[in-house]
Amino acid sequence: MKLSHLDEKNHPKMVDVGDKNITSRIATASGMIYMSQEAFDVIKNNTAKKGPVLQTAIIAAIMGAKKTSEIIPMCHPLMLSKVETDIMEFVKECAFKLIVTVKCEGKTGVEMEALSGVSIGLLTIYDMIKAIDKSMRITDIVLESKEGGKSGKFVRS
Repeated sequence: MKLSHLDEKNHPKMVDVGDKNITSRIATASGMIYMSQEAFDVIKNNTAKKGPVLQTAIIAAIMGAKKTSEIIPMCHPLMLSKVETDIMEFVKECAFKLIVTVKCEGKTGVEMEALSGVSIGLLTIYDMIKAIDKSMRITDIVLESKEGGKSGKFVRS
C-alpha cells in the first residue's frame, strides 16, 4: 500500500488536495478523563486555584481544533466554520467526557481538528488539577463520526 504522505523518494510530503471538491465536512470526537474524588469535587465546585477548569478546557478545545495544522505536520490549515463542545459528568466514575464537533466547507476532512480539540481540552483539565491528582487518566480519545468527502459517512458503533 502506497502512503499518500510519502513521495517517490520516500520523503514526507503534504498531500495535494487542490483537485478535490469543496464539500461540507463535519467530525465529532470524544475522550475521557478519570480522577480522584477530591479532584472531581474541586472541578464540580469550581474551586480550583487555577480558575474555572471546565470553562477553560472548553476554550482550550476550541483553540486546539483551530491550531491543529500548526502542531500536526501533515494537516492542512482549514477555515473552520464551527467548533462545538460538550462536557458530560460521570459522578460514580469521577470522570468527565469531552465531546468536540468541528465543521467546515473544504477539500479535506476535520477529523484531526476534532481529535486535537478533545486532546488539548483534556490535557488542560489535567494541567489545571495536577496539583491535586497526578494519577488522572486520559483515555478513549476516538473519532465518533465524520461526514463529507469521498470516503463518505462514518459512525462509531
